[in-house]
Amino acid sequence: MARGRLRIYLGAAPGVGKTYAMLQEGRRLRSLGAEVAIALVEPHGRRPTAALAEGLETVPRRTLVHRGVPLTEMDLDAVLARHPQVALVDELAHTNVPGSRHAKRWQDVEELLAAGIDVVTTLNVQHLESLNDVVRQITGVTQHETLPDEVARRADQIELVDLLPETLRRRLVHGDIYPADRVEAALTHYFRLGNLTALRELALLWLADRVEEGLQRYRAEHGITAPWETRERILVGLTGGPEGETLIRRAARITARTPGSELLALHVVPGDGLTHGDPTALSAQRGLVESLGGSYHQTTGEDIPQALLRFAEAENVTQIVLGASRRGRLSLLLRAGVGQRTIHDSGLIDVHIVPHEAAAGGLAPRPPRPAHGTRPVRRWSALAAAALLLPALTLLLTAARASLGGALLMYLLAVVLTALLGGRAPALLAAVAASLLADYYVTLPTHSVDVERAVDIVALIAFLAAAWLVGTAAEAAARHTRQAVRATSEARALSRMAVAMMHGQDLPTLLEQVRENFALAAVSLLERDSEPGPEPRWYIVASTGDRPPERPWDADVEAPVDDRLTLAARGRGLNGDDLRLLTACAAQLGIAHTQGTLTRHAAETDTLAAAERTRAALLLAAGHDLRAPLGAAEAALGKLSDLVREGGPDGPDGEAAHLLSCASAAVRRAGALVTDLDDLSRLHAGALDLYLRPVDLDEALTAALDDLGPGGHGIVPRLPPQLPDVIADAALLTRVLTTLAADALRHSPPDAPPTLTAETLPDRLTVRIADGAIGAPAPGAPANGGAVTDRAGDSLPLRLSRDLTEAMGGTLDHTTTGHVFAVTLTLPTSAGRLAPAPDHQSRGT
Repeated sequence: MARGRLRIYLGAAPGVGKTYAMLQEGRRLRSLGAEVAIALVEPHGRRPTAALAEGLETVPRRTLVHRGVPLTEMDLDAVLARHPQVALVDELAHTNVPGSRHAKRWQDVEELLAAGIDVVTTLNVQHLESLNDVVRQITGVTQHETLPDEVARRADQIELVDLLPETLRRRLVHGDIYPADRVEAALTHYFRLGNLTALRELALLWLADRVEEGLQRYRAEHGITAPWETRERILVGLTGGPEGETLIRRAARITARTPGSELLALHVVPGDGLTHGDPTALSAQRGLVESLGGSYHQTTGEDIPQALLRFAEAENVTQIVLGASRRGRLSLLLRAGVGQRTIHDSGLIDVHIVPHEAAAGGLAPRPPRPAHGTRPVRRWSALAAAALLLPALTLLLTAARASLGGALLMYLLAVVLTALLGGRAPALLAAVAASLLADYYVTLPTHSVDVERAVDIVALIAFLAAAWLVGTAAEAAARHTRQAVRATSEARALSRMAVAMMHGQDLPTLLEQVRENFALAAVSLLERDSEPGPEPRWYIVASTGDRPPERPWDADVEAPVDDRLTLAARGRGLNGDDLRLLTACAAQLGIAHTQGTLTRHAAETDTLAAAERTRAALLLAAGHDLRAPLGAAEAALGKLSDLVREGGPDGPDGEAAHLLSCASAAVRRAGALVTDLDDLSRLHAGALDLYLRPVDLDEALTAALDDLGPGGHGIVPRLPPQLPDVIADAALLTRVLTTLAADALRHSPPDAPPTLTAETLPDRLTVRIADGAIGAPAPGAPANGGAVTDRAGDSLPLRLSRDLTEAMGGTLDHTTTGHVFAVTLTLPTSAGRLAPAPDHQSRGT
């Protein structure tokens, strides 16, 4: 089934007429024969809007109850069942009532579009996610209902419903937007003239950007590279020299004279890595560009004019502003400057050459000439130079009747120049040609290739050897220069990315830097889903550029980071060196992604820890508040019990005495629970002091059984003759043992008392308390008797006992098998842990 088409009516503020325009479009489509149904329309009490909705088919809404209040929402299933050709859905960014199928209305619309239903909807610009913070700064109101920009960008049509701010305010005064009791507040707050003007500008600019995206997509699909002057884009080229601020201000004035134009600044880092500008000056110039409303960019290129024009072509630049050359006249005669070469290849792009003080007075040093190595063009240039220089030199030597030694020196100079210009191969050819010319025109007999003297033969051979060595040295120097230049360029690119990461730049900004450095069309950082499936699923972590690749196989270039992350790029192909550098950049992006993930997890952990501390503090305060009324209730019940025993109406053994006894026991138990809750909260809040020292387990068990009273002597102890001391807090250990023994007595049947066993293990001691149904573990059985640990059903005393045990460095396992009860307490012994001195208290929390 073909996907439906989405049409959005965009407005700058409520009341501009978006819903009215949507209903008008619905009526127009119905008049053309289309099946139109209102899935949801909010007239907000506006009579003209409600009247326009009359006569259009309306799908009944669905009623949902939230917190006891009935609310209505669009009935998505009913609309899908009706399946009209066109569905009218108001307020695309609306949040659905809890209990709906989707959390947001735009998700409902996505399902309608997937079902082949065309949707006409409305949207206010303040609900766009990318503009949420800007709208808050303008209006002071935070919009909680937001829409991802990508949803709006995917719309087939977006139409702006525009209204002058003055007209909108008049509508508000006349009661056409809000009820009368809300007009005054709206006029003085959200609907102020400045707010409405700013929101209107935001809507116009956002829509203009969407139009620009469509235009760029059309140009790319049709291979159009010539600039279309639909919108002036002025590009200023920066070198990091002192003239940069002059050029930026001149370009800003050109931009200001053309409404709607855009200012861009570009610094090209040459591929030789030798002519990079002053970083301090570039940083200051970047700040100036951004303060004037422009954007700063940086790229790498072997040829500066070509890099400028390539960037200008990609960004549809219409004008380029460059500074006059700082090079001398002789240098310009030998090689054209950047401005001249840019003008020559600019085509339809206007190029402005701006004079400045550095060019006129020579205030700035001339940048060193880049070393290009021995590329083919330089070899051919060297051969052409040798072809012109050697005959001219031969004529000069013949006229001067120079000796063979002098001639060979002059020829050697020409060969050295050829080697420096073109490398070894042109130098060797020039040496052979020079030796033949010297043999024919200088060596006796002249005008013959014969040589009379052996010394002349040696001289010619030495000349050839010297020429070959000089050419080899020049070739090696050129190769090493290229390698050094490439390494410097790569190091600079990686250092720029590392600095950007240190400054906290987000992934989209780092990806944009990679895209500009390699002149790519789009770049995506993709992450593979960890869940196995028939086909790996990839998610876009961050992207930049037009139509970034969504899967690795959609990209023209791929640089894997690890098994799950990969950098995918679309655009021109890269050579081996560029691909190696892109892989290094991908590794840094992977580090940035990992750091961001860890930072988010740390923030979430801090939030959870703060919430846990708050909860513990609240529990601690609640325990303190409950302790006083429970104490008063227990005291009152005690006095009332004394009165009953003294001769109440029912006598000392009557029902009232029994009820008072039960009530007193319940209050005491509630008081004990509050005490446990208080201690648990103090423990979690870090306010409970622990004094760890060697403790005799026999003494702690005796104290625990005494605390239980007469019932505690029903526990059957089965202890070894000698038990090592355990490292614990004596009072807290007694309390834990008392709580565990009390639970065991409560779970044991009358005819089967609980048992208490202990076992000495390396560096620790294990105490097991079990009800009579379990008894002592069989020899060789695991400590927990093979039972299953059950922590979900822990009681408050058992939970407190576990936390206290863990705070003392031990463990406590609550195990169950069917309906039986058993706990295993493990503590470190003094044999495995250095005990503190008797007069020193080890304190921990």
